[in-house]
Amino acid sequence: MQPLLVDRLLQIADLFQKDMARAFEGTGLTPARVHLLWVLQHAGPSTQQALARLCEVTPRNITGLVDALEGSGHVRRGPHPSDRRAVLVELTPEASETMARMQEEHAALDETLLGAVAPEDRAAVQRGIAAITAHLETLVTEAAETPR
Repeated sequence: MQPLLVDRLLQIADLFQKDMARAFEGTGLTPARVHLLWVLQHAGPSTQQALARLCEVTPRNITGLVDALEGSGHVRRGPHPSDRRAVLVELTPEASETMARMQEEHAALDETLLGAVAPEDRAAVQRGIAAITAHLETLVTEAAETPR
């Protein structure tokens, strides 16, 4: 019996989780912390309130993540330039280097994964994955908005 698409997608998600756990073993980084670093790299210095919204977690959760990342030297807190009550969280130079390396690794992995697909099929695979992602996002959003 041929595996369902959903089974393949779950297998891919599991493989990525295992690879992330291996890659971050001994670093003190977790998927949630890396996600926050990724958000900071793309959004730039942000308030914890903005980070909580962007990461879709509670302010309390963000505080714990920022505390841990500050303790490990990945982020620092500083004054907000226009709101003296607010604090900005930003990547340290070392974390910026780590994230740049991670982006390079992602680009290399992307090339490797697409290399497993016949050249004439690559565009179709990319379109298909984009369509599946967009549709799954819609389904998840609709499910979250529907009362149980």
